[in-house]
Amino acid sequence: MLRSRISGIGMYVPEEVVRNEDLASLMDTSDEWIVQRTGIRERRFAPAGVCTSEIAVPAAQAALADAGISSADVDLVLFATLSPDFHFPGTGCTFQARMGMPGVPVMDIRNQCTGFLYALATADAFVRIGTYRTVLVVGAEIHSHAMDFSTTGRDVAVLFGDGAGAAVVTPTLDTGGPRVRSVHLHADGRHADALRLRVWDISRKPYLQHEGQVGVVPPEERWPEMNGREVFRHAVEGMTAALHEMLEANALTAADIDLFVPHQANMRISELVARRVGIPPDKVVHSIVDYGNTTAASIPMGLCLAREQGRLRPGMRVALAAFGSGFTWGSALVVW
Repeated sequence: MLRSRISGIGMYVPEEVVRNEDLASLMDTSDEWIVQRTGIRERRFAPAGVCTSEIAVPAAQAALADAGISSADVDLVLFATLSPDFHFPGTGCTFQARMGMPGVPVMDIRNQCTGFLYALATADAFVRIGTYRTVLVVGAEIHSHAMDFSTTGRDVAVLFGDGAGAAVVTPTLDTGGPRVRSVHLHADGRHADALRLRVWDISRKPYLQHEGQVGVVPPEERWPEMNGREVFRHAVEGMTAALHEMLEANALTAADIDLFVPHQANMRISELVARRVGIPPDKVVHSIVDYGNTTAASIPMGLCLAREQGRLRPGMRVALAAFGSGFTWGSALVVW
């Protein structure tokens, strides 16, 4: 039976390091406050004028090199992001142009923090049925250009960083070797307003209109909004349930998992999910400490960093899980 595997991974982060102390000079916060609530100590910010498709290129090139192939071998691009270059066209197209891959089909995945898992599931399905053989899955984000760095926006602004990660998904006939074992996806739009950015509200014509003034954006709609308590609760419940679903589908227990790479939303969420599932702390990857929440990029970045640290090795059973706005959530099991 034809299966899919992750045959290459890569990541990229901008050079500028922004520490908690740097944010404390812009808003009422402190290193202690941020670390206690999120586990984050620093993150990376892209320079002004740099867009999401641009930082995705080096991550994708690294993944292709890791897989031992070139961009000419790619049959399909899946581009996951919540920070697109433009409202339209899709960022997958601008990325494809930067990569010099005309004619290759592209698909934008807009499932926010769960975007990489949705893209992985899509790649896995296409490869299994033989439609495409080599799928480039990209998760990339530039959050820093659209954050409110005042005390009003503190609860959201301290969480996010910029970065990109990529994976190459290819076919395999070896059911006992490296492969994507299963992916489990969920969503519940009833909670969409708990984490959102309303500035592109298409129900208004034109979009940017406030109190009869065209081009004026009301202050409460300019920046991301988050109900932190609700997001935290649903994230823990959703990721925990998705991991239990993944274990049951593969007839495994938590003891069978060699490494857990969660989406890096908040270290406290990852720790609580791992504890509820029964995954010990030494098997959990926490890249959020140095890079913050990079949304769709966080899982491929976590895989890259775990491998660099010698924690990700061939033959390992790797559990992935994510939760994001929408709400969307899911899990996956990958044999490395």
